[in-house]
Amino acid sequence: MRLVFMGSPDFSVPVLEALVEAGHDIAAVYCQPPRPAGRGKKDRPGPVHARALELGLEVRHPVSLKGADEQAAFADLNADTAVVVAYGLILPQAVLDAPVHGCLNIQASLLPRWRGAAPIHRAIMAGDAETGICIMQMEAGLDTGPVLLREATPIGAEETTALLHDRLAAMGSRMIVDALARLDDLTPEVQPEDGVTYASKIDKAEARVDWTRPAVEVDRLIRGLSPFPGAKCDVAGEQVKLLASRLAGGQGTPGQVLDGLTIACGDGAVEVLRAQRPGKRAMEAEDFLRGFDMPGHVG
Repeated sequence: MRLVFMGSPDFSVPVLEALVEAGHDIAAVYCQPPRPAGRGKKDRPGPVHARALELGLEVRHPVSLKGADEQAAFADLNADTAVVVAYGLILPQAVLDAPVHGCLNIQASLLPRWRGAAPIHRAIMAGDAETGICIMQMEAGLDTGPVLLREATPIGAEETTALLHDRLAAMGSRMIVDALARLDDLTPEVQPEDGVTYASKIDKAEARVDWTRPAVEVDRLIRGLSPFPGAKCDVAGEQVKLLASRLAGGQGTPGQVLDGLTIACGDGAVEVLRAQRPGKRAMEAEDFLRGFDMPGHVG
């Protein structure tokens, strides 16, 4: 098929690669514009932009698709379908209608649960037993369109957003190739009204660990916010990022260090498995503790 690909972050890269490998004609790749990055704050292409250039594909990065000229340029691509995954811009109706078969979105959730910006983080933070991928026919509403394919996967007890992100990206890549191959035979499933939840964008203010909360909630927060922005707590006057954890035995006052990096919560305890001090690399617990005197309490 002749496709337009629309995506920006790391999550989208395996999907683009899978579409190219499957032999589809990528008419153009749309992504977010380059952003200042690094010490020099020079504009740097995002992950999809960089990979598309390596693949020899045309890249477009408009700041908006609301203008008539941009919409006409999109329509002139004469695409059969647009594949959209974590693109970052709202698609106007004229863009949604331009491809012959409309626009297909890869959503990293089991719709209608977790519509919106941060479905992977929110599923872990909420303690969901499973999540998955939905291939959805896009319409004007936020992730409201009918679902063409869905597949569930369990969320592991120690799985972080980073790990789940990579698994779901691979699932989405496989499923969109399957969906395009069987597009005429798939029956769109209208999303039910019951069970709708919204995965709002992660706010850095959520990253502070409240050790008075039950251990199960603290553990979900740490895993859900890893690697970015990273759950944070104060350790010996430093703000330390907590990047992996699991539930542990033991009781104590909230924030009390019970053993190594096992810390008491309001109910139960959490063992921190990976952490990062300011200006240092992320380390496994054993390396983190080497040469670092843990205090009796953390904040």
